[in-house]
Amino acid sequence: MTTVLLTGRFKTKLPNLALLIRWTLRIGIHTSRSGSLDKAAFRAAELGANTFQIFSASPRMWRASPPRPDEVRALQQAREKLDLTPLVIHVNYLVNLASNDAVIRAKSVEAFRGELERAETIGAEYLVLHPGSYRGQTIEEATIGFATALAEASEGFRSRRLTLLIENTVGGGCQLGARFEELKTLRDMARKKVDYALGYCLDTCHLLAAGFDVAAEQGLRETVLQAERILGLSDVHVIHANDSKKPLGSRLDRHENIGEGFIGDEGFRRILRHPKLRSKPFILETPIDNEGDDRRNVERLKQLCQRSSTITPKSN
Repeated sequence: MTTVLLTGRFKTKLPNLALLIRWTLRIGIHTSRSGSLDKAAFRAAELGANTFQIFSASPRMWRASPPRPDEVRALQQAREKLDLTPLVIHVNYLVNLASNDAVIRAKSVEAFRGELERAETIGAEYLVLHPGSYRGQTIEEATIGFATALAEASEGFRSRRLTLLIENTVGGGCQLGARFEELKTLRDMARKKVDYALGYCLDTCHLLAAGFDVAAEQGLRETVLQAERILGLSDVHVIHANDSKKPLGSRLDRHENIGEGFIGDEGFRRILRHPKLRSKPFILETPIDNEGDDRRNVERLKQLCQRSSTITPKSN
């Protein structure tokens, strides 16, 4: 009998008396690109991550400049050296492609086009987008508006590397995307209008706040089954790992440190070990209220996935 080291595919075989399947998890965190792009990569590795997420520009300003070529080269070299993959970019918080306000819509289209171009230039694998708000219209009207605005922003843009991920929301106010059916409809309509891949990003805090009881064993089982049936788990490419300050069904988006919220250690242990989730990259967006919170959250996820092995970033 042989021992098999499995990291998404068979890598090597070692002599042993029993078959042991070990999964390699990608655990990462959102890091700041302040100063230069490669600093975000080095910071992620310093924290013990092997994947990471950044903003390509300020998340609260409409206009942004393209990255410098030397910055892009430095980032690519850092990622290769440190084995940091995938790279996820989160879209500016101001972008609302579902808006029926002419000014907001126009600014969102322009800003999102910039996000696409910067993500492609930087070499990111994934770009995460919030669906937006349907305020002042029906969900059906907003969904059509989202797909139309996405097509307008994407006109002439092609990529065989980048995948746009639509993120689930808590559903508070008039947020689109709290239900899996809404996410699927958004993707189905949009994918017909663009020349790049589309998938999903699921956020654990958002799931709980939207009414998916991922903190409980049965609730997690039912959530995964629904995601598999409606979305297709092969199209869920990234999981945002965030505990929730607010309880199940609160419809409030309040991230908490891992183990300190309503999902808790046991909830995350089950999520990280779930056989249909453990091959996904888990990326933290947890608060940094005290010095070292970011490092503690990375280490906590590693501890909770104890049955799995994580790749340690290469040393500098």
